Amino acid sequence: MAITIGFERGNSLGHKSPLPLGEGQGEGHHIAVASRASRSTRSGRLSKVLWTTQGLLAVLFLCTGLMKLLLPLEVLQTPFPGAFVRFLGLAEFLGAFGLILPSLLRIRPVLTPIAASGLVIIMIGATVSTLVVGGGATAVLPPLVGCLAAFVAYGRGRLAPLSRRSTIQS
Repeated sequence: MAITIGFERGNSLGHKSPLPLGEGQGEGHHIAVASRASRSTRSGRLSKVLWTTQGLLAVLFLCTGLMKLLLPLEVLQTPFPGAFVRFLGLAEFLGAFGLILPSLLRIRPVLTPIAASGLVIIMIGATVSTLVVGGGATAVLPPLVGCLAAFVAYGRGRLAPLSRRSTIQS
């Protein structure tokens, strides 16, 4: 009598069959298969969450960066010098592309966590300046966005890094 567990293995034809206990290499083999399968599922879910977070952050920083770059300084009503506001706008604009393009194109994907880390630094500054100015309820947004950017930095750097695209030599 074979007891089956919920994981399947594929044969050479690609068909899947239940993996019974007592066959193969023993129970340790089944635990390893279960561990790999659950790790793969977790990694897939984590990657989807990271991609979604990267996309949302990219849209947010693209919009705020363009706003700081294109709107007249009088409209922005900021206590900071105009050149500094434009610099922040450029950094946010480029950071938005840095969150998506290296990972999407798989060309130097290590740049994605670096871009996210740079945006964390910007959000730390935004949090401090919002608290100093007395932003009230709006002081919640910069640390929240900073935490999301830190999640992307850590996730793409340690938890679910993307590999570099292999080049084909002719």
